Amino acid sequence: MSREYPQRPIVGIGVAVLRPGAVLLVRRGRAPSLGAWSLPGGAQELGETAEQAARRELAEETGLAVGELTLAANVDSIHRDADGRVQFHYTILDFCARYAGGEPRAGGDITELTWAGFDALDAFDLWSEARRVISAARGLLGLAKA
Repeated sequence: MSREYPQRPIVGIGVAVLRPGAVLLVRRGRAPSLGAWSLPGGAQELGETAEQAARRELAEETGLAVGELTLAANVDSIHRDADGRVQFHYTILDFCARYAGGEPRAGGDITELTWAGFDALDAFDLWSEARRVISAARGLLGLAKA
């Protein structure tokens, strides 16, 4: 199924990888969010569980593996073209996990990545839904503000 002008929503998967004081962000290298900072993730493949997709996408885009994954949020991402037609439609399941070590590196369709401090997220012009997921993940993983 084509990702552009799909016949139905595509299941997307995201992963908020957190360490004390920071979250791992990636810069997208293709549409619909070309050049935007976001959480690592991508599309679920046929026959793959959501958790398997999260682990695969995280490994492809960052080279990292994590331990326990917790479902943090779901997000609807719908992009319309100038004529109002649905050009991209993703239903995204966002997981969260604690950083377990290793040196992240940009891979897949990612052009760069960084550890962003929780108090410095404004500099990354994140989509409000990404910020919501990060906040939920912080609460779930016990990294919320005191």
